[in-house]
Amino acid sequence: QVQLVESGGGLVQAGGSLRLSCAASGRTFRSYAMGWFRQGPGKEREFVAAISWSGGSTYYADSVKGRFTISRDNAKNTVYMQMNSLKPEDTAVYYCAASKSRLWTLVGEYDYWGQGTQVTVSS
Repeated sequence: QVQLVESGGGLVQAGGSLRLSCAASGRTFRSYAMGWFRQGPGKEREFVAAISWSGGSTYYADSVKGRFTISRDNAKNTVYMQMNSLKPEDTAVYYCAASKSRLWTLVGEYDYWGQGTQVTVSS
């Protein structure tokens, strides 16, 4: 079992930055790839970024590439996402999730989810 708790969301102006954190419980955290997803108002949940269990591989949605950076600290059981140059269209609830699959972009390939943290970007 892995329990995930996100934090770091908030209200920011366009062009600003936020860093999201996702704290995981359980000794098996380091065996999971971790992903960030988001769900805007009236939209489906979409993939944002993912990182391998070791942190050696990352993958990003085209919409955030070059602006967002995912990282992890296995000693702290935490995954992060640094979000820079935020845009109003980044407004959403952001979720972290854990997966043992290599199909990182698919919602159904994740075993555990956090409760989400709201990010609101004003224009």
